[in-house]
Amino acid sequence: MKLKSLNKYIGLLILFILFLPLQAEEEIDIWNKEKKESLDTTKSENNNLNTTIDSKKISNTIKINTGIQIENKILESSDKINIFGIFDPAENNFDLNMWSRTDAEKIRTSVKRISKINLSNTSKEIFEKILFSFSYPPQGMSENEFIDLKINWMLDNNRSELIEKFLKQNKIFHNKPKVIQYLVDENIAKANIKKSCEKISFIDKSLKDSYLEKFKIYCLIFNDKKNEAQLLYDILKEQNQSDKFFDDKINFLLGITSKTSSKIKEDNLLNFYLSSITIKNFTFEPTNKTKKIIWDYLNAANLIVLEDIDDKEKLKSLEIAANEGQFGREKIFSIYKKIPFDLTSLINANSIYQTLDGSDARALIYQKFLLADKVENKIKILFLLEDLFRKDDLSNIYVKFLSDRLKEISYEDIPELYQEVVLKNIISDEEFKLGKIKYDDKVLHRSKLIKFYIDNENKKKMQKDLEKIYKKIKKNKKYFFSAKDLALVDSLAYDGIKIPKDLNYKELLKKYEVPENLLALTKNNESAFLALKIVEIIGEDEPYQLDAETIFFITHLLNRTNLKKIRNEILISALPLRS
Repeated sequence: MKLKSLNKYIGLLILFILFLPLQAEEEIDIWNKEKKESLDTTKSENNNLNTTIDSKKISNTIKINTGIQIENKILESSDKINIFGIFDPAENNFDLNMWSRTDAEKIRTSVKRISKINLSNTSKEIFEKILFSFSYPPQGMSENEFIDLKINWMLDNNRSELIEKFLKQNKIFHNKPKVIQYLVDENIAKANIKKSCEKISFIDKSLKDSYLEKFKIYCLIFNDKKNEAQLLYDILKEQNQSDKFFDDKINFLLGITSKTSSKIKEDNLLNFYLSSITIKNFTFEPTNKTKKIIWDYLNAANLIVLEDIDDKEKLKSLEIAANEGQFGREKIFSIYKKIPFDLTSLINANSIYQTLDGSDARALIYQKFLLADKVENKIKILFLLEDLFRKDDLSNIYVKFLSDRLKEISYEDIPELYQEVVLKNIISDEEFKLGKIKYDDKVLHRSKLIKFYIDNENKKKMQKDLEKIYKKIKKNKKYFFSAKDLALVDSLAYDGIKIPKDLNYKELLKKYEVPENLLALTKNNESAFLALKIVEIIGEDEPYQLDAETIFFITHLLNRTNLKKIRNEILISALPLRS
């Protein structure tokens, strides 16, 4: 019996050992198995690429057993794939493979065009949702180039908040020092060193960059941690990342030396800043070759002073700098206010200004404006001053100033003769304010049906509302179904609402053409690239400013690609009547 039992155990052990390689092989082949499933799914009728991602579990590198659920992957046989972004693609109906069917050159060209457009708030929001969704790079574009597309957009558009989100979501990525340096320099330029030093928290041990290391050392000194600063400084020198200029400034700030060079370096902002805080009675004359970020710092730190009010050449150079956005435009008016004029000149300013040179003429008329009491006189002087700025190609200085001064005048006090020209010169708020919705059930696209998209109304309730509202509308024999009506009905149909049979909307759809090149993108499942093209189409406009046919074909294309989140933004802006 004992021998039989022993043979039994030995047999079980052999089977167990034989089974191990099979199990290991099955685990190792997981990517090939999933890739096969991916290809099978791609061949399905609808060609949908559905990806479900828990955004809390997204990391830079997708590995086996990360906890991220991904369906229909298009992956190479590798266990490491780097992705970078801010948003969970599923939040906007995209997936990790959103660029997989689009050629890289098309994306480069589209992004290049978009970067030249002054995008509206809605266009910019949609574009950033597309560009900053976690995804694999498109075919023909390297990981680093794809990251640079994202980085360059953020830096070129001064998207500091977006940059910080990107840094928090992505720990290691190409050109990370460039991004952190932007945040550091941005706050130095505002003369906010405390906040600038806070940004070094984004620097990790794996990051080696001499500029950021130097700034980290300065921040330790700034925060009165000289011992730590000395230690880091010694390490920096051992690694040959320091230089004579930095050595001189840091030794002075650490108290090791009592003197420092009076040399001003403006090759980068950190060196210029160190020059400004270590040189006694620091003075610097910026030129048209001075970097804008240094101009910004000089402005913020009040280091630009016109000591001699009679120095016309210096004033002229400051006016040019202000016109180009390098010098504070409001400071030009402060200078004008200091230029002395006698009482006779101020009383007769309307005639005397013609005998003066540009800056003196503008200063005299500006002071005349400050003394004016009647509304009509103020308006006349403001527009005269506009002519004087325009004459010397300095209009950029004056546009906002004019708008702000006109806003200060009550509309009821403006003489009728000037009302139209005043309104034309008032700059509206940059932020788009939609206003309160006024529902009108006599017009389909203005009816309460829009609540389905604004308030996420229940489908059953929406079905009843559609039948009720349509019943009223069809009694009007003269009712014309507009392109906006069709945009709404088409969207409701895609969202599972049953459209009344006698509303033959599919026949009505044939009246409106949808660009063939964009339809081709829907057939090829190039949803992300289609969304980019839509950003180009909307461009500088808000959706409510587009014509009805454009609204229809944009929403129709978004319906076909299931990009419902973006579509809803378009519908909510474009369809309702607002007060």
